[in-house]
Amino acid sequence: MHKNIMILGTASSAGKSLITTALCRIFYEDGFKVTPFKSQNMSLNSFVTKDGLEMGRAQVVQAEACGMEPEVFMNPILLKPNSDNGSQVIVMGKALQNMKASDYFEYRKVLRDKIEEIYENIKENFDISVIEGAGSPAEINLNKDDIVNIGMAKIAKAPCILVADIDKGGVFASIYGTVMLLSKEDRSFIKGIIINKFRGDIKILEPGLKMIEDLVNIPVLGVMPYFQHNIEEEDSASEKSSSSFGNGAIKISVIKLPHMSNFNDFDPFKMYPECQLKFVTKVEDLENSHLIIIPGSKNSISDLNYLKNNGFFEKLEEEKNKNTLILGICGGLQILGDEITDPYEIESSKSKEKGLGFLNISTILEKEKTTTQFCGKSIESIEVLGMKDNFEFSGYEIHQGVSKGKAKVFLKNKNQDIGFINENVIGTYLHGVFDEGNFLKVILDYLKKENQSEKKSFKEFKEKEYNKLSNIARKSLDMNKIYKIMGIKK
Repeated sequence: MHKNIMILGTASSAGKSLITTALCRIFYEDGFKVTPFKSQNMSLNSFVTKDGLEMGRAQVVQAEACGMEPEVFMNPILLKPNSDNGSQVIVMGKALQNMKASDYFEYRKVLRDKIEEIYENIKENFDISVIEGAGSPAEINLNKDDIVNIGMAKIAKAPCILVADIDKGGVFASIYGTVMLLSKEDRSFIKGIIINKFRGDIKILEPGLKMIEDLVNIPVLGVMPYFQHNIEEEDSASEKSSSSFGNGAIKISVIKLPHMSNFNDFDPFKMYPECQLKFVTKVEDLENSHLIIIPGSKNSISDLNYLKNNGFFEKLEEEKNKNTLILGICGGLQILGDEITDPYEIESSKSKEKGLGFLNISTILEKEKTTTQFCGKSIESIEVLGMKDNFEFSGYEIHQGVSKGKAKVFLKNKNQDIGFINENVIGTYLHGVFDEGNFLKVILDYLKKENQSEKKSFKEFKEKEYNKLSNIARKSLDMNKIYKIMGIKK
């Protein structure tokens, strides 16, 4: 018989995704067939499945922790913000349309039946589902017709665990406030509390644990310590996305665009201690970079104007003339071209914008979105890297732009050009281009001026991180109580 557990949070950054990942891994290690599920995700970090369907990265991570190939049913609704008051709505992996927040809140009533149908299928095919909520269940202005927090718990008949972040302070107030803002019926779904990101002496915290249990009449199931990990964060608002990592001699600068997407593209650099990678917000921080990356963007025209208006264009031109290696990924590729045209106002009301002009290509944003995985070989050499043709690339595409021009094309996918080069400027539509390690090794060899970089497996690297997370969670959480809450005897 199918069992489940739902992870809610006192706030968006409380650590729901990480706790969900930890439980997915533990249940998988304990021999259960387990799947993650998040009915609605809001994130600019997305992935393309083998079926060419788009889903949130958080559920990709959780699927990997379950030993599964990511599938779109794990995240049937994905919202990708592209303005202050609107998002692209993606349902079962396909872009539906751009909606203002008010329009989407009306539309989500229609989505409830679809979510119920998907979850019924999960119950038939898995021993356990670990369901993740979004934001906080105490967002009382949003609780009517909710489909992602207590509303989802009601659909799934799932007991819930509330996660609270102690690192930011006010943990007991956030727990008490969250619980007490819920109706009596909604409160009854919360069966346990986990305090996350604790630093210090647990004995000092223990009296508070007893007091909060008495106040809300819900048991504390454990305290997760603050620890360093390399499991990717859910979205670009997370604190990890704005901080550097590594302290090696090779300086890699990623320009943190206002609409930056898929910052997880750069996680494989964490495997190499010779690297330091920084998400840059100031022009002066590009100084002395060995590699400058313009990342993916959910609004290329807006982010292109950001670069122009904040002095980045002049600095990038200076670095280009100094032969610094410059790489653009997806939206970053479009920005490097001569112009971006948006005739259907997909991203902007401005129909055309002159690009940086580093690649002799023009991009048109088409109505149809390209979402596909790619594995193939280059058709031309990349001379600056000493890379010959027939070099194997892999990754995935998520873009509405089609780019063409006179720039040298080194990579094609069917009838679309997806890789361009102009001396020390390289652009590609491939996200995840560093994951397999081949391309990353070539770049590091070039930057070090020697052919000595070890090709490392990012998959193995992530598996070690999932195991580390599982071990810490088992030591920190009362898994017997969690199993009991789920109705599973251990």
